[in-house]
Amino acid sequence: MEKNIDLIKKLRQMTQAPVSDAMNALKTCNNDLDKAVQWLREKGISKAVKKATADVTEGVVKTIINSNYCALLEINSQTDFVAMSTDFKKLVEDIVETTKRHSPTNLQNLCQLKIDNNLTINDKCIDLTAKTGEKICVRRLNTFSMVAPNFAYAYEHFNEKIAVILILSKKSDSIGKSLAMHIAALNPKFISTKNVSEEWVKNETEIIKKQTIAEGKPLDRVDMIVKGRINKSMAEVCLEEQLFLKDPTKKIKQILKENDVEIIDFLRYEVGEGIEKKNKSFSEEVASQMNN
Repeated sequence: MEKNIDLIKKLRQMTQAPVSDAMNALKTCNNDLDKAVQWLREKGISKAVKKATADVTEGVVKTIINSNYCALLEINSQTDFVAMSTDFKKLVEDIVETTKRHSPTNLQNLCQLKIDNNLTINDKCIDLTAKTGEKICVRRLNTFSMVAPNFAYAYEHFNEKIAVILILSKKSDSIGKSLAMHIAALNPKFISTKNVSEEWVKNETEIIKKQTIAEGKPLDRVDMIVKGRINKSMAEVCLEEQLFLKDPTKKIKQILKENDVEIIDFLRYEVGEGIEKKNKSFSEEVASQMNN
């Protein structure tokens, strides 16, 4: 029985087929996995062939702060049309509540948590994929562990497309929420110039050097110009060097000093970042659903 359950799970992961269809396929094909996949494809039930590599650029990002556990979560669909559906919103709600209860520390553990009727989050995503005809998945999970007196602040933009978790060295409501909103708007990459990665400096130097040479600057001045532009870019991507949106007369580091607080960590999520998005009109999204 256990072996059969494992086969059903594996077949569902491979094909995104509902439980009943996966069971039927295995029974018909004498538990031959490859033949079961082919059988589902022939019946038009298997969706994984089309959807396994599909771009999931839409969806929502959510923040979770629960005692000493903080998390950022991204749940995706292929189109905004599905992301706005009642079924998708209910799945998101269930995933958020399950995450709060169990505090998973990585994506694999999260997807194996059970929601209801003994179904895991991964199972529920597969079921909704089968129902909607487009890929549904939990794409990312990042967690933070807080130790007193550190304090967390969260911000979710109203459209649920951008979210931020900010950890300060202590509770500071006067700036905590505003700083989280600032991060959402200006998208810094690092806390300060001390935290800038060598990889970022290397990549940025190569790009700026090529641009500088292409501009026709004297070759003997290129290195000096590049250094100046790197410093300027660094100030733009480092949170503490940015001008505070709420008070543009001051840099973030000045605000922190005035409030006697430090930034321990932060993370910003934006739906679909890092994935090339293909422009599609709303009418095209509807048409794609009708063709599934």
